[in-house]
Amino acid sequence: MKAAYVSGPSDVQIKNVDRPQVGSGEVLVAMKACGVCGSDLEKIYGKYSQPSMRLGHEPSGVVLATGDGVADLKKGDRVFTHHHVPCYTCHYCTHGNETMCQKYSETNLSPCGLAEEFVVPQWNVSHGGIIKLPDHVSFEEASMIEPLACCIRAWNKIEFKKGDSIAILGAGPTGLMHLMLSKAYGIQDIFCLDINDFRLGFAKKFGITESIRSDDPEAYQKILAKTQNRGVDIVMVSTGSIHAISQAIDFVRKGGTVVLFGVPTKDVTMSLAMSKVYSKEITITPSYAASESDTNEAFQMIENGTIHVKDLITHKFSLTESAKALDYAHQGNDSMKIIITNSETLN
Repeated sequence: MKAAYVSGPSDVQIKNVDRPQVGSGEVLVAMKACGVCGSDLEKIYGKYSQPSMRLGHEPSGVVLATGDGVADLKKGDRVFTHHHVPCYTCHYCTHGNETMCQKYSETNLSPCGLAEEFVVPQWNVSHGGIIKLPDHVSFEEASMIEPLACCIRAWNKIEFKKGDSIAILGAGPTGLMHLMLSKAYGIQDIFCLDINDFRLGFAKKFGITESIRSDDPEAYQKILAKTQNRGVDIVMVSTGSIHAISQAIDFVRKGGTVVLFGVPTKDVTMSLAMSKVYSKEITITPSYAASESDTNEAFQMIENGTIHVKDLITHKFSLTESAKALDYAHQGNDSMKIIITNSETLN
C-alpha cells in the first residue's frame, strides 16, 4: 500500500509499504480523508519543535478489521481517530496538562495518518481515541475534528466574556477556526491579521470587524480606534511568527491575554519587552495539541452544526498527490484548508 513520508528537508515521497497487520486490541482503518496541518508543514519545510515526524494526524476513515478484545467497533464503521491519547492518571493529566503526558507523545497511528490504511494502537482504542461518526458528518468534516479540538483547548485555557474583543494573528485554517469559535462564544469585535491578502479576504466572508495586513504600520491604531483606545481583550497568535508575538504584546489591552497557539520553529528565540508585559499585567498562555475532552467537544460542535468547518475547505488532493498538496499548503497563495483523500468519492 501507499504511505507518505518526510524523506528530507522539503522532500515528501509516497512509498510502497507492507499493509499493517491488526493485533490484539487494535483497529485497522482505511483512510478516507486527512487534513494538512501546519505542524506537517513545519516538519517538512522548517525545524519542527516536537519529536514525532509522522505525517497526517487528522485522519478519518472506515474500519477494516478489529483485533481480539475490541467490542465496540466493527468492520464498516465510519470513524475519526485521534493520534495521541494520554494516560489520565499521571501528575500532568491530573493537573489538566494531558498533552504533556509521556504516554501522549508515545501513542501514534502506524505507519501514519497519510496512508491508505493505518493501525490505531490498543492504547488509543481502549482510552477513547476513536469516535464513531454519524452519517451526516462527512469524512472531510471529521478530518477537521483534531485541529478544531486544538483550537478549543486554547479557549478552554483562558478566561473571556461575551462581548469581548479578539485579534487573531494568522488567518490560516486554524486562525479561521478561532474566528468561528469567537463567533460561537459571543466575541463582539474580531480583527484578523495576516500578510496573505487571499486569506484576509477569506476571513471577511465571516463578518468580522476588520481584516488588517500584519505589515500595515497603522495596524495598532486601527485596533485602538475600534476598542475605545484599550486594545483587544485577547490576542490569538495563530502563527509561528516571532514578530506576531511582539505585535500581540502591543495589541492586547492592559490585563488582557495573549495565547501562543502557532507552531514555532525549533530553538527559535526572541527579545521581549518584559517591562511592558509586567506593567500591563499581560497573561501569556501557550496551548499545545488537544486532549480527548477537547476532541469530543470539537466533534459535538461539528455534529450539531455549531461550527461549519466545511466552509474552510478550498482544495482536495489524492493520497498520491500528497507532496503537491503539502507544497500547495506551504505556499498558501490561494488556499485555506487542504484535504488529502484516499478515494474518488467521499460521503
